[in-house]
Amino acid sequence: MSENLSGNMTHQIICAIYEKIKAYDRIMLFRHIRPDGDCVGSTKGMKGIILNTFPEKEVYLIDEQKSDFLSFMGEDDAPVADEMYHDALGIVIDTATTDRISNKKFALCKEIIKIDHHLEREPYGVINWVEEDASSACEMIAKFFVTLKNDVKIDRDSAAHIYTGMVTDSGRFRYDGVSGDTLRYAAALLDQGIDTETLYAHLYLQNFETLKFKSHVYQQMQMTDHGVAYIFISHEMQQAFDLDFESASACVSYMDAIKGCLCWLAFIENTQDHTIRVRLRSRFASINHIAEKYHGGGHACASGATVYSKEEMEALIRDADDHIKAYKESHTGWL
Repeated sequence: MSENLSGNMTHQIICAIYEKIKAYDRIMLFRHIRPDGDCVGSTKGMKGIILNTFPEKEVYLIDEQKSDFLSFMGEDDAPVADEMYHDALGIVIDTATTDRISNKKFALCKEIIKIDHHLEREPYGVINWVEEDASSACEMIAKFFVTLKNDVKIDRDSAAHIYTGMVTDSGRFRYDGVSGDTLRYAAALLDQGIDTETLYAHLYLQNFETLKFKSHVYQQMQMTDHGVAYIFISHEMQQAFDLDFESASACVSYMDAIKGCLCWLAFIENTQDHTIRVRLRSRFASINHIAEKYHGGGHACASGATVYSKEEMEALIRDADDHIKAYKESHTGWL
């Protein structure tokens, strides 16, 4: 089932997932490559719900890819033998296509369930719960908990994991896709006693070097004629500020408050595979079709892409500028 679902159909799918979980003694959880707050929070949160509800079950979250930014959320499980996957239920969360699943051993599982909020491209599970309008995968896990509140249990840590993903993927509940239900699910998590002060400190405090990098971005960023801001983070710049890929990519958010700028782009040079990774963000105007043209995709106003030369980077900037020009000419009310 891949289309946006009615309330009754969603309830049926959630119940079907719950029955599958009940039927298996071992459950393996999976997420996407280059982990972010949503995929980490949703998988850790789902693991917590399952273990609190069924403490006798074996539940594993195994992923060799790490995020220093999210290290406060704790370690994942140690690798296990391949045989452990064979009779297990696999639950893949926040991952639209199988090529983006980080732990490739998902294919060893007896059955797969897909839970995702991206545009549907590849239904790969025996159950595919896809809600493209959801603000995050964590919102869907919160909905799972609220829908089954008489049957499942959650603890404070698991609620905090899910809430973290909702906060990060929704831009602190500012992005398009946030609904009244989003906030109601968040409230149900807050009712578990989440320490939001400590959580927000982990997410938003910045060290002195990061602030110096932010200042450098503001000095170096450029703007097209029609309101596309962009910055190229070279390998040399990454070395000068001691940036890992994740920290360099975060600079896209530094450009999100420029009046009249409806699209902002961060190009991060990756010398390991000789590519330039692209982070595309926008306000009002959808830009995921541009990301798709350049070997990527994602949400309407938050996407990723990859280009393979400065020439291709410049072509992407031109396409974005043309798109924003056309949008401004045909719409009113943008800021």
